[in-house]
Amino acid sequence: MSVIKELSGTRRRRRARRAGRPSPALARATAVAACVLLTGCAAGPPERAPDPDEVIKAATQRLTDVCLIRQGLVPPRSGAARPPGADEERVSAALFGSGPAELSLTLPTGYVVRAHTDGCLAAAQQRLYGDQPGWFRASVVVNNLRPEADRGHRDLAEVRARHRTEIAAWERLRAHALTEATTVLENPPPKGNPPA
Repeated sequence: MSVIKELSGTRRRRRARRAGRPSPALARATAVAACVLLTGCAAGPPERAPDPDEVIKAATQRLTDVCLIRQGLVPPRSGAARPPGADEERVSAALFGSGPAELSLTLPTGYVVRAHTDGCLAAAQQRLYGDQPGWFRASVVVNNLRPEADRGHRDLAEVRARHRTEIAAWERLRAHALTEATTVLENPPPKGNPPA
């Protein structure tokens, strides 16, 4: 039966060519060529979406840089020349906060993680995540799931199940940060001193 269909298809193609009509393959090739020439529809593969971590990192960098510049400080850069007499301690305090850390979390591994709620980094995290203390707690727990599993000789899935609440908070806050980071990068904050 398939041989008969194949022969009849071949006959139709021959008749179509004799009648002055292009073959279906030629018609498709012509349509694709016209699309390319007229609209550029085959200009290349679509661009990949940017990595969310890189987007959030770039927005954090932009926000911390603006914060430091508003204080008359030069943002630190790897390999960048610092102006003479630059006060490293002042830059560090402005960036990371000063005094006793206001946030603290003791992990099941025994380690204590601390962070400041003042400083340019904390301000950037508050702007991006909408809840800097909540982000601190969720990110510290989520980033230490593997060490917790290793220390307790437990399966990572078991540890993840115990921390569903923190994982859900991490995912919610990170999604918020990605949205905010996109806004920051599309609409950069003004540089210089804020209006009084």
